[in-house]
Amino acid sequence: MMNKTLNIKKRSAAIRLICVVCVPLFLASCVKDELHNTPHPDRGAVTVSLTGLAADGAYVLDINGQTADITGSSFTFPDLLTPGTHSLVVYNRAEGFTFDGRMAQVHTEDSKTRADGVSIIPLPGYLKTASREITVTADDTLHLTPAPQQRVRDLHIEFTVTQGRPELIQTVTGTLNGIAGTFDMKAEQTIGEPASTVVAFTRDGSKLTADARLLGTMGAAQTLVLDIAFVDGGRTQRTEVDLMEALADFNGNMTDGYRVTGTLETPVGMEEASAEITGWETVDGSGVDAEM
Repeated sequence: MMNKTLNIKKRSAAIRLICVVCVPLFLASCVKDELHNTPHPDRGAVTVSLTGLAADGAYVLDINGQTADITGSSFTFPDLLTPGTHSLVVYNRAEGFTFDGRMAQVHTEDSKTRADGVSIIPLPGYLKTASREITVTADDTLHLTPAPQQRVRDLHIEFTVTQGRPELIQTVTGTLNGIAGTFDMKAEQTIGEPASTVVAFTRDGSKLTADARLLGTMGAAQTLVLDIAFVDGGRTQRTEVDLMEALADFNGNMTDGYRVTGTLETPVGMEEASAEITGWETVDGSGVDAEM
């Protein structure tokens, strides 16, 4: 009888031991099933790091048309995203641009238009953008390092006045036609109709110089119309020159400046007829510094 009781106790102890062992394993299995990489197991997050860019660049992160100001590096987009493919655009709020969705438009000059198209300001800020398709995974954070590229290019125009008397020149304005005014930041290309811009020339001795900052050339022709006013008698001259050949390589490396030089041949005494521009030369990547 005693042996039988002892065996029953042993079996009871074994059963309790099995239960003690099984309970932790069961709990561990439950905990494992509930572990996730992020607090959002059914969605994904996106974090961007903009290295080497100015802290005051006022950059914006646009995902699927929803925007957020980038406040630091790295920066996590405030909205979680469903798994799959999404469209991402990063850009800076450059001065002189209006942003309409993913379109960046150079400000118009006094909100007016000219007969040869919309007239835009000649020196907007340095627009920089990046565009890409991203793939978001559930329960994970996508880390990105987009590199926004400069989308405008500095143009420096310089004339040397010959034959006439440059000291009689009061003002010179130039209307540059056949340039871009709108940039599609998602497609990373200029769009729309050709625009124009008006630049003011500065005279230093026999040199006339002007600066512009452009999204690029556009359309069938690029021309420069010079309007010269003189100090005596209110006389004026108008000269138009074809710039297609001179600006043929302008839509290249936007980071490097582009310099165009020529000779402005005016009648002796600048009393009659139109001036003539000859000897066009271009320098691509000349380190032009166009001040705003």
